Amino acid sequence: MTINEDIKAKEVRVIGPDGETLGVMSSEAALNVAYEQGYDLVLMAPQAVPPVCRIMDYGKYRFERDKKEKEAKKKQQTIELKEIQLSCRIDTHDFETKLRHAKRFLTDGNKVRVVMRFKGREMSHVSIGQEIMTKFQEACSELGSVDKAPVLDGRFMSMVITPLKFKSN
Repeated sequence: MTINEDIKAKEVRVIGPDGETLGVMSSEAALNVAYEQGYDLVLMAPQAVPPVCRIMDYGKYRFERDKKEKEAKKKQQTIELKEIQLSCRIDTHDFETKLRHAKRFLTDGNKVRVVMRFKGREMSHVSIGQEIMTKFQEACSELGSVDKAPVLDGRFMSMVITPLKFKSN
């Protein structure tokens, strides 16, 4: 934001510290009015004709704005993308362990990318991989929904599962 002497416009529309309109005046006159009241002249709408300036305590305004941004950032929930790798020869116990990890990630509010890698001759058995992915998807259905369906990309098949509802802290 442009303040005080940095305002280059010849004429500006001035708004007082209490929100009342003081009218259109030269930027020098507006600056003098602001200084007399012990405030700063802040350019609020530079694209308007004439540009709109407000008389205010800029330090206090900046402090309040930063405080609001900090609060908004604190309330914002970060979503991470966790990855789980499977193979088409996965055993039932390993599958259940990976499933347990995925469910924990989903309850924490994170997205889960499930990746299946095909090695060597496994590429001829893509249907087995598709079945395992579908089984994994159905097992996670109470906690998350599929955001990106299983897609084969080269030797990798991947899908993304998003949590149904976020846990509020």
